[in-house]
Amino acid sequence: MIFTIANKEFRSLFATPSTWLILGALQFIFAWFFLARLDAYLQVQAQLAFVANAPGATMTIASPLFGTLALMLMMLIPLFTMRLLAEERRNQTLVFLLAAPVSSSQIVIGKFLSLLLFISLVIASCTLMLAILGFGTYLDFGLLLANALGLLLLTASYAALGLYLSALTKQPIVAALSATALSFGLWLIDIGGADNANALRALSPTAHAQSLNAGLIFSADIIYFTLFIATFLLLTIRRVNNNRLYA
Repeated sequence: MIFTIANKEFRSLFATPSTWLILGALQFIFAWFFLARLDAYLQVQAQLAFVANAPGATMTIASPLFGTLALMLMMLIPLFTMRLLAEERRNQTLVFLLAAPVSSSQIVIGKFLSLLLFISLVIASCTLMLAILGFGTYLDFGLLLANALGLLLLTASYAALGLYLSALTKQPIVAALSATALSFGLWLIDIGGADNANALRALSPTAHAQSLNAGLIFSADIIYFTLFIATFLLLTIRRVNNNRLYA
């Protein structure tokens, strides 16, 4: 039943013209940043040849672009999470799903998986664009995949947070704005951290994604993302279950 709900939500994402418009704009902006970064790298490539242990194309071009893509997805994900629960409640279609013989956990996990699959396709398309560099220069595919994994975990965290906030209100705009504000606040905690020893900085998903952005995979970061996602999914399930009880 989880996969049935996920398949339905995934298909509905691509049934709306706004999704295609957002995807087109995202790919255009990312391609523009990619070409700009590539042009800057080509201008200094000759000088880098005389530098010992100079950073390669993966570190110079790909890793910063994954950070740029993370910021873009941080602003776009709330636009999709707001419709998963808040918009359904406003349109009074959620009540039919709650009346169906499916559990609250199946509803929440199914909706989350549909969005996660959508995000994975976006990340995969951008990763393939960066992989084109391998035809012209040496590309560290290990670092490239570590960046993709870090971005997937980071955006999955944003999706879980946005889904919970979408469950708290029936106003999609409120859900989107609150998700954007909290995600931006967590990002600012990382930016404002004076050093790695800052306790507040450890709460930011962006801080834990930086190791993966550098090609380092630490179990502590994986555990953090797992707990972050699981916590907000459990809170969402509890909220949906309360809506079912008092509907």
